[in-house]
Order: sequence, then structure tokens, then C-alpha cells
Amino acid sequence: MNWILIGQIVYSLIVILVIFRVIYDTRSGTKSLAYILFIVFVPFVGMIFYFSFGINYRKRKLYSKKIGLDEPLRDRIRNKLNSYSDAIWNSGLTRDNYKNLIQYIRRSGSSPLTANNEVKLFINGEEKFPALLEALEKATSHIHIEYYIYENDITGNQIADLLINKAKEGIEVRFMYDDFGSRGLGKKFIKKLNDAGVHTAPFYKIKWYAFANRLNYRNHRKIVIIDGTVGFIGGVNMSDRYRNDLKGENDLYWRDTHLMITGQATAYLQYLFLCDWNFCSAINFEYSDVYFPDNTKHASIEKEVVQIAASGPDSVQPVIFYSLLEAINSAKQRIYITSPYFIPGESLMDALIIAIQSGLEVKIIVPGVSDSKMVNAAASAYYTELLQYGAKIYKYNKGFVHAKTMVIDDDLAVVGSANMDYRSFELNFEVNAMVYSKDIAKQLTVAFENDLKVAAQIDAQIWLNRPKYIQLWEKMVRLLSPFL
Repeated sequence: MNWILIGQIVYSLIVILVIFRVIYDTRSGTKSLAYILFIVFVPFVGMIFYFSFGINYRKRKLYSKKIGLDEPLRDRIRNKLNSYSDAIWNSGLTRDNYKNLIQYIRRSGSSPLTANNEVKLFINGEEKFPALLEALEKATSHIHIEYYIYENDITGNQIADLLINKAKEGIEVRFMYDDFGSRGLGKKFIKKLNDAGVHTAPFYKIKWYAFANRLNYRNHRKIVIIDGTVGFIGGVNMSDRYRNDLKGENDLYWRDTHLMITGQATAYLQYLFLCDWNFCSAINFEYSDVYFPDNTKHASIEKEVVQIAASGPDSVQPVIFYSLLEAINSAKQRIYITSPYFIPGESLMDALIIAIQSGLEVKIIVPGVSDSKMVNAAASAYYTELLQYGAKIYKYNKGFVHAKTMVIDDDLAVVGSANMDYRSFELNFEVNAMVYSKDIAKQLTVAFENDLKVAAQIDAQIWLNRPKYIQLWEKMVRLLSPFL
């Protein structure tokens, strides 16, 4: 019996079945083709890679299995928020050119449009953390914290000590951390919190037998909710590296952006926290008006219009990706983007090229040196295409730029946790704040212009005339963009 021939036939049948699985289970045609080519031309390794990293858990709704057990709870929260959202929508507070964007996020993301918010913009951790400590000190009911990276360092312990004190005062404190991003915390740190009465939960705990898949589907959000009224959202994790006031002269400068929102927009951050907590914690907590106070009638709160865009593997649609696409399509004058990982994909590239060709000003700030050579090479291929059409791209040289922001014209500011790459759009839990405000857009524009002062513009002619082998390498790596 020819065992080699039998083995080849069996392997071929397995490859065919896996290819059918890829075609059926992968939404993107480009990504499907990449997986199929990898499976065919790299025997065994291609299939292992696909099953480790490529299965479409959005379609399978892996994360909704626990949240979906309590649909009445979800409906109750959404109904309460949506009735208020309808009133804001009908009030005429928003600009006409963003109505499609607002309605998309409302319908597909179930995220209400809110007004009566006060929004404060923080540049770097040295601005965020003092404000966070002050807000935490004022907590009277509950504190909810959710971070991708939380480290056992000066900053992490400073916040932890405050949480312990508040828990001892009788304040409800819930502390959720991503089990991969915060892997350095250690059991002693968590035990210290638990012993003081702080409820803790690791998000999607890593198990060795499912290590690869669980690395892919992480909670990349960085949010804090205090008394259901004050919320923090943005790119700054809980770590000393985000605070330049703690660094020496030779330490890497870290550039990031965060928001503090006081008002009704915090309710949707609370809703997201509730869903995430009930997925990863053994102890659920139920709906209560205490967690969703009425923040619509505080005379002291300014009337900033804010909407929260959130998505993840539990989303029916990639809401953040589509919201950024629609925001770009809504632009009339200018688009300013800052992203540490700029791998936008074909749809966003087409939108940016159309904007440039339509006469809009498009400026993009990226890191001078990326922390990943592969990501940097893939991103460089996108720079080449945009530069050909007239985009202005700047490499930030003062340190590492980690901010994830976008300014559209003079009245839309986007700040959040989502990078402009496939991982943020498809694989991770992310959250962005869409702030329809001339004041915040102006502040973010000023911050962008300040960053330009310490950034070097890429000379389009020099860049496009680089050696062909370098450009070929970048285009080859760009084919791997869905995997980076």
C-alpha cells in the first residue's frame, strides 16, 4: 500500500475543507485570499496559523454568550438612553454634515447621542492622572475601572491605594484588567485589592491551551466611570511610561491623549463596563438607577454633544471602523490624524485619497520609530500611496506618539483607544469618543499643530525615489497587514 500517496490525498482533502472554512467564515475577500495562499504554499504551518489567529469570532459572537443571557437588562438600559438620544437628535444641536455618522452609530452601535456634557482634553499622563486622582477622591457611590495595561509601578500603586481606601469607606469598587496587557500585575497585587474589598476580574483569562486565540481578542479599552457621572476615555494606560513627569532626561518621551467627560455620555461607558464585567467576572452585577443617574439637567455642565463608538468581537458590525470611514467622508475642509499604528486598509485608503483629490487638507502624524519593524514596513507602503496623491505625513521625533486621534474640519474631535489598523477594527474591544464640538476640535487641532513642531515631514519626492527593493519589501509586508 502506498502510504505516501494516501497521505497526500488525505492532506489535500483537509486543505480543501480548510479552504472552504476560510471562504465561509471570513468576511474580507482580501483576507480570505491571503489565508488561502498561506495554507496552500506553506504546508501545515498555514493551517495552524489560520486556526490560531484567523477564525472569525465576530460571526460566532464568542463574547456575547454571557452578555446575551440577560437581554431584558440590555433593553432596559438602551431604552432609557435612546429616549434621551431622540430628544437630542430632534433638538438640532448637531451639524447637518454629521447626521449620517450620528445615525449610523445610533443604529448599528446602539450608542445614544448625548448633550449636556463637559469635556476636558488631557495631553499625556501627567495631565490625566492628577485629574483622575482628584475625581476618584470625590467618589461617593461607585468606581469602575477597565484597562488594557495596568502595571504594578508608582502610578498603578498610587491608584490602587486610593481604590483600597475608597473600598474601606464603603464605596463599590470594580477593577477589570486585560489578562494579557496587564500580565505583570501578579497575584499579590490582586490579593491586596481583594482583601480590601475591591472586586477584581481579569478579562478573558489566558489559558495555555488556547493561548494564540486569546492573544488576538483582547480588551484594549481604557475607561473609568465614577458615580455614573464622570468618565475617562482615551489612549493613556495605567503605567509610569505614560507620565513624562516621572522620567529622567534620557527616558523615552511618551505622547498620548485622553478625555474626561462629565455628563450623560458617561452612561454608555457604564453600559460597556457592565457588559464586559458580566462576561469576565464570576459575580455579575445587576441594573440599578444608581449606576445610570440622570445627568441631563445639571445646569453646571456645558452642553457638549458627545457620542461613544464602541466595537469588538461581539459586534455585529465593525462600528469603529465604519464610524471613522463615515467621519472622513463627512469632511469638507481638513482631516488631521494621529496614529501609532497606521495600517488603514483599502476602504480607509480610498476615502483618504478621495478627500485629497477633492481638495481637502490631509495631514497624518505617525511615530518616527515604530516599536515593530513589520508594522513599520507595512505602514510605509501606505505612506507611499498617500504621498503620491498629496497627503502630508509627519514622523514624530520627540519620543513615541501613542495618541489615537482625528480632527475633522473645525467641529469633530475623535479620541479613543482604537489604532488605525486591522487589530483595532476587527480583533480587539475598543472605544472612541466622538465629540461634536468646536471648542474640543480647536484644542485638539492646537495639540496636533504643536506635535507638528517636533515632527519631520516626509519629503514625497525623496520617499518615492527610494530603492525599489525597499519599496518591494514594504509592499510584500503590506500583504500581511490583516495579520499584524
